[in-house]
Amino acid sequence: MDMLQIIAELAQKTPSKILLVVLDGVGGLPQGPGGPTELAAAHTPNLDELARESALGLLTPVYPGLAPGSGPGHLALFGYDPFRYLVGRGALSAIGIGADFKDGDVAVRGNFATLDESGRVVDRRAGRPSNEENARVVGKLGSAIQELEGVRVSFYTESEHRFVVVLRGEGLGEQVTDTDPQKTGVAPALAQAKAADAQSQRTARVLNLLAERIRAVLSDEPRINGALFRGVSLKPRFPQMSEVYQLRPACIASYPMYKGLASLVGMEVLPVEGVEDALEGKLKALRESWDRFDFFYLHFKKTDAAGEDGNFAEKVKKIEAFDRLLPELLALKPEVLAITGDHSTPSALRAHSWHPVPLLLRAPWLRNDPTQRFTEDEAARGSLGHLRGVELMPLLLAHAGKLQKYGA
Repeated sequence: MDMLQIIAELAQKTPSKILLVVLDGVGGLPQGPGGPTELAAAHTPNLDELARESALGLLTPVYPGLAPGSGPGHLALFGYDPFRYLVGRGALSAIGIGADFKDGDVAVRGNFATLDESGRVVDRRAGRPSNEENARVVGKLGSAIQELEGVRVSFYTESEHRFVVVLRGEGLGEQVTDTDPQKTGVAPALAQAKAADAQSQRTARVLNLLAERIRAVLSDEPRINGALFRGVSLKPRFPQMSEVYQLRPACIASYPMYKGLASLVGMEVLPVEGVEDALEGKLKALRESWDRFDFFYLHFKKTDAAGEDGNFAEKVKKIEAFDRLLPELLALKPEVLAITGDHSTPSALRAHSWHPVPLLLRAPWLRNDPTQRFTEDEAARGSLGHLRGVELMPLLLAHAGKLQKYGA
């Protein structure tokens, strides 16, 4: 039986509030043998004080040895088995930005990239252009490419180097391989998107043609001169958190993909003022909506971005910026507070990794815990032990008094 069905039978409404803070990609590695991780190197007096009155543990987001994408990593944190509830990056981004994305459409996540004359990838993110530059290039593509082989093509800005393509037409499937090689110095898989079933052959053919057309349209651009595709996906349908957990859930996030994830599981996505990933804007949204909801998912992205850029010092700074914000979160007095990550993104690897992430839980009825700091090493000593991502949500509900006894 799906664990969500069991939880749905036990869930009950209570007035207690749960705050789940996700520091994206927060787990790290030492820069060299014997050195500190980014968390250990950061000056975090508020997190340290909180750790001393909380319980810590390690959390494997999806499965040991698997480096998860943000989609499965987050779904697991929300209690959805990521091997059962599958969703592509394209659908998440399309839903998150509010694209015109209907049943039967296929959404694709794109990266603007810099390619050399031979077609090799020089920069997978084209220097992380501004959102304004992204919008300019998306407008250029939208004017030049509107239909391919009878399939309507729509382009949307997501953020920085990220964009979304929505394909609309008959006979489109989602079982198509990515064209993003996930590394530089190699040729993108242009004209090599492959369909895994007959239903997806038309999608693969259109994407291959689209990659060629994009490169031609952007041939006069100095840096954004190619596109890499991944996450080809149809629009999915998931059980809603309000029905499964008896919660009134809300999402506070800036990046479209995470808002898309939250929407899929039934969270209300709250507006955030300010620039992308603005900490103060998120705190304002949380304060103003505190009385309306009993579950809040609060997301911070820049820890992950710094890790992917290989910037150890910048990731430390982003952790410290969150630490300065922490007292204002604690002032809201959530009955249950959890702080963790959806995956590790060590700056030494410049990518998502398979390493467990630290988990902090402040809640009623905790056991004694010897931990002193919110770091990977301290979390390994914590009383929560080592959990899988899907085990977090039942733990939060239990500490909030929102689960009845299981069995006679």
